[in-house]
Amino acid sequence: MSVHITKTAIFRNVVWLLLVIASLPCAAELDKPRILLATPYHVPNKVKLDWVREYWVSEKLDGIRAYWTGQKLLTKQGNVIYSPLSFTSGWPTTPMDGELWITRGQFEKVSSIVRRHKADSMAWKEVRFMMFDLPTHLGRFSDRVLAMEQLVKVTGSDNLQMIEQRRIVSQATLDKYLNDVVNAKGEGLMLHHQDAIYHEGRSKQLMKLKKHYDAEAVVVAHLKGKGKYKNYLGSMLVRMPNGIEFKLGSGFSDLQRKNPPAIGSTVTYKYFSKTARGVPRFASFMRIRKGAE
Repeated sequence: MSVHITKTAIFRNVVWLLLVIASLPCAAELDKPRILLATPYHVPNKVKLDWVREYWVSEKLDGIRAYWTGQKLLTKQGNVIYSPLSFTSGWPTTPMDGELWITRGQFEKVSSIVRRHKADSMAWKEVRFMMFDLPTHLGRFSDRVLAMEQLVKVTGSDNLQMIEQRRIVSQATLDKYLNDVVNAKGEGLMLHHQDAIYHEGRSKQLMKLKKHYDAEAVVVAHLKGKGKYKNYLGSMLVRMPNGIEFKLGSGFSDLQRKNPPAIGSTVTYKYFSKTARGVPRFASFMRIRKGAE
């Protein structure tokens, strides 16, 4: 008995197979942690005088976001972080969300350490994993705070610590705490609602409060300077993800003006508000985005 298969049937089977393969998650997607993300600070719609009492408040650290799967450390993009075995020795198998951090103002240093594919044991001695959440815990955030405190206590590792979570009694107290952190060269604060459940994506129950905001843009062009910077970078034309372009001209060191971020690279900048057209006000360059961030 002979079997006759038409070209049309073969084509349909190939297309079907390609669609099935395309629908399968790639290895990177399987490893990418499903993390909770914050939204910019806002006063809740139903304002109560003591609304802030419903939140746990912590300092926003200037480190590298990291996710402990229970077996390995990952960046928020799912890339493996090559820490020394001694760094995570004795850690629990419980997944933990946190920040790899050294101290205030040391972002570039910790970023350099974390990006290396070969761990430098001596350099990692300065780094700590500052835990701020438990992704697989099903309880409210207040319950997770207690669970984190217990995890740190039981583990007893100098490399594993918990970010201090405070109760704030009033808006005035919150403002003072923010000023104290910023004056000490900190980034800002995080506000986490006591009843919040951990879930993937952005949540209005987790807010970041800073005296300035930061965002990313792609370098489109280098614009020459005047006077002192006549032969160097004066400003950069950058493009936001929504397509809006603007000039970024402050925040650069003399060295960066001589060797500016490459066209096509992504940079992080800070700003204090936006115009009606959506252009950042008082924007200032902060750093070039690194791959491991």
